[in-house]
Amino acid sequence: GLLDNMAPEKRIKAEVEEETGYQIDQVEKVFEAFMSPGSVTEKLYFYIAEYHAGDRTGAGGGIEAEGEDIEVLEWPIEQALRAVDDGIIVDGKTIMLLYHVALKKIV
Repeated sequence: GLLDNMAPEKRIKAEVEEETGYQIDQVEKVFEAFMSPGSVTEKLYFYIAEYHAGDRTGAGGGIEAEGEDIEVLEWPIEQALRAVDDGIIVDGKTIMLLYHVALKKIV
């Protein structure tokens, strides 16, 4: 989501709750990146966080009024990486974070 005058750490916590239905307390910033330097000045902030079943506050899925229709999937890292290889996951931001987790052996 857009920062909307919020600190990135605060915005990511709000986005996680809206989109996944989980409330998280601790986030770890892993990197910042420009997706298209030279043509777009938008900087993206990438975070990871742990969650537990008891952290669920809602169904997730995003905000319908904003046109969001997000399907929440919980896959083992191996399955997610296969989905990248198979062309199922094609979002660059998601791919970057999945490979970060895989390389750091965070799972």
